[in-house]
Amino acid sequence: MQTPRILEVRTRILKKNDETARRMRDEFVAAGVLVANFVSSPGTGKTTLLRETMRRLVEAGERVAAVVGDLETDNDARRLAESGAPVRQIMTHGCCHLEADMVQEHLDWDLEELDYLIIENVGNLVCPTSWDLGETLRVALLSVTEGEDKPLKYPGLFNTSDAAVITKLDLSGPCDYQRDEAINNILSVRPGLPIMETAARTGLGMDEWIAFLRERREQLMATPPVSAAASE
Repeated sequence: MQTPRILEVRTRILKKNDETARRMRDEFVAAGVLVANFVSSPGTGKTTLLRETMRRLVEAGERVAAVVGDLETDNDARRLAESGAPVRQIMTHGCCHLEADMVQEHLDWDLEELDYLIIENVGNLVCPTSWDLGETLRVALLSVTEGEDKPLKYPGLFNTSDAAVITKLDLSGPCDYQRDEAINNILSVRPGLPIMETAARTGLGMDEWIAFLRERREQLMATPPVSAAASE
């Protein structure tokens, strides 16, 4: 008798989260803010990639902010702030993922004054998969140090993502990274998924990655408001 009850509680929790996420997404789209939710395992180089991404956007005069999820400490938030962009830390105190209301509570900015909102999710390949945060773009990260079979072991993340970024490409040699195998594994799980290859420390692939983000924001700006689309 307990199992159905547990499933019912989980269903109600996810339903409430999804309703909050939908409202947030409508607000983001109306304001022209591209919201990107980055998900990876710990140690993938997510914070370094995001810091360099934000730094480049700031230097180009684009408006970006970030919220960072961690169980404890504000270490990653302080590193992201080195980009020159405003950052808010979310401490989950044991929760293995961010939820929509957590993000909503930390949005201190006027959305009309942002072009991009970066969400650095808690380092986990399973829990964040089920939680919509109102993002326009979910990005799965895979580092060359993790093993080429990671997409096969955690297909849920790659199935629910809109793009994949391979990180730490400068360590390919020492890690005996098999590029074709990694890419084929990603595409076997999610055919057609856009894949970018980067080394944030050296700048390799960063121009292409930034161009991808800008293209996605241009597509967002061309999207009719929800109310207008619904009335057609």
